[in-house]
Amino acid sequence: MGEVKLPIERDMWFRLASISWLLVVPVLLAPSSSLAGSAVVLDQGGRRIPVERPFRRIISLYGAHTVNLLELGVDRELVGITRADKTVEQLKSRPVFTYHDGPERFLAAAPDLVLIRPMIDRGYPNLVRKLEQTGVTVASLQPRSAEEMYEYWRALGLLIGKSREAEEMIARFKQGLEEISSVLSRMPAAKRKRVYFESIHSKMKTFSPSSIAIFCLEAAGGVNVATDAVTVRNTNIAEYGKERIMARADEIDVYLAQQGPMNRVTIDAIRAEGGFGVIKAVRTGRIHLVDEKMVSRPTPHLLKGIRSIARILYPEYFGPGGQ
Repeated sequence: MGEVKLPIERDMWFRLASISWLLVVPVLLAPSSSLAGSAVVLDQGGRRIPVERPFRRIISLYGAHTVNLLELGVDRELVGITRADKTVEQLKSRPVFTYHDGPERFLAAAPDLVLIRPMIDRGYPNLVRKLEQTGVTVASLQPRSAEEMYEYWRALGLLIGKSREAEEMIARFKQGLEEISSVLSRMPAAKRKRVYFESIHSKMKTFSPSSIAIFCLEAAGGVNVATDAVTVRNTNIAEYGKERIMARADEIDVYLAQQGPMNRVTIDAIRAEGGFGVIKAVRTGRIHLVDEKMVSRPTPHLLKGIRSIARILYPEYFGPGGQ
């Protein structure tokens, strides 16, 4: 895909909606508008962020932002990262920031853009307000579905002057999905595995049916048995409960759980859970863990997560000798 060009009206705003999906819509602003000739990102906090030139000193307070910026070709522009980002070799010497830090520490780094997500926007409004009062641009972004993810990548590309690279990243990701889909198309529908995908074991929670994690499961050819899960507070997490899991015990071919900071679980813990012995996947030893970062973060690394799930579900198609 080539570079996305602004229409002849010269103005475009990228709406990162906090409700159903993200939209990219051309908008004609009045010629007298101070934003004429620029683009505007509307983030999930309702901010209109004019982008007259790329931002060049960026602090990222969300690991997915950091990964995506690196994928888009940004490196030295990252003047602040999260603690988890220190595991990336090229970022080991970068200063670490958290939303618990005072605004003075942020200002000492002289950022022109601080990338956050809605959780920080809601939980730490004083920090956000003080940064904005001193002229630092704050953008609150976090997609909740694959549809929104593409627009999120486009918005990041716009903010850093990498719109062409964003389109190329989207194209590569979609090509990867098509390759996986092509393998799945050769598999009889009767072989599709029915899966319960756990998000938080201690609370017996799964994922929202529209979440990125369930997108990964379905892109890998899995059938989500918890389509009736109730989303928690407009997040990617959904209520389910042990009783409902047990009610579907005979339907669950594979019990899949994310593993990471949100869900520090083991296969043994799932196997030993009271009453779980009647679940088909537990009886047949089909309990599997996947890296939380690979199925929940809106980055191109989701392709690795999807392929990992596909190998778990269909080793005869995606294992050695497969894709």
